[in-house]
Amino acid sequence: MSDFERIKLYFEMDWATQEQLKKFVYFNVITPEEYKAITGAEYVQ
Repeated sequence: MSDFERIKLYFEMDWATQEQLKKFVYFNVITPEEYKAITGAEYVQ
């Protein structure tokens, strides 16, 4: 399972919030484009 798939699952299961996903983008675990694919929202720091 890739980081993207794992983080997407966390978000879908309500185990992670949008704010927590922003930290994954900040630390380059996922890209801003992947953040948008998961949350449906643009990444804004």
